[in-house]
Amino acid sequence: MTRNHPHISRRTALRTVAGASLVSVAGCLNDNGGSGTPGDGTTSPDGNGPLTRIAVEGTTLVVELSGEADIDQVNLIQPNDELFGKRDVAAGAQQVSFEIGTAYAPGEYRVLALKGEETVVETTTELRPEMQIQDVGLYRNNPDKSWDEVYGESETDRIKNGEAFVTVENTGSGPEAITELIFSGDVPNPIENPRGSGMHETDRVVVSPGETADLFSNSFPFGSESEDGMGCSPDGNSGQFTVIVETRVGGNRVTSTYNVQYSGSDEMTDCEVTITEA
Repeated sequence: MTRNHPHISRRTALRTVAGASLVSVAGCLNDNGGSGTPGDGTTSPDGNGPLTRIAVEGTTLVVELSGEADIDQVNLIQPNDELFGKRDVAAGAQQVSFEIGTAYAPGEYRVLALKGEETVVETTTELRPEMQIQDVGLYRNNPDKSWDEVYGESETDRIKNGEAFVTVENTGSGPEAITELIFSGDVPNPIENPRGSGMHETDRVVVSPGETADLFSNSFPFGSESEDGMGCSPDGNSGQFTVIVETRVGGNRVTSTYNVQYSGSDEMTDCEVTITEA
């Protein structure tokens, strides 16, 4: 199952809108509304070419056209110079779109506007996700998160004893898919991390450019102490753990390390857990 609409908190909503605006600005062809590089390799002199804006919306690349565009096709060329797709342009059309999904190759793409066999305008746009881990926390310290919505009300007592969330942000220019969530290091229960993808009831979470999303764990990293885990004690225990996020498009691991303090009862259910940036 794929979660395409991650939960976004009110705190991050403004940041999401701002990020989306930046993506749109970055996708503009030039400051005067021009059309990039015409077929003869020169800049459009009047700034009124057929392509007015290129932007990523969700997992779709949108190419907006001027009302006077005299073209009949738009092609999208991949970084390896192979054709990604082509779209016919009907008379009076104001935009065409390409569904790029989360299986595309990151890099610089070329957008070609054609009239017949002739390239009228060519411009480029960068499609490259950039994931960052912004926050990590537990149910017991963050009850305002969407726990009931994600896990169901009947699971509340279970998740408050060990489930965690990780907030990620895509600051890049292309969509990304998170495929695995892992906790390692000084957590009480590192054995089952990850269980499946490590994310609750999904094998991937899609994060569009400018979006911030919460990943909810499918295991119990802060649940009952296992043989290899760090537990709670009245005298207090401290250590470090690392959050690892696997990505599909970038094909890399995004990591962030945190300091953690456990204090209180020997039982993790009654333990106070304090997490700070390392």
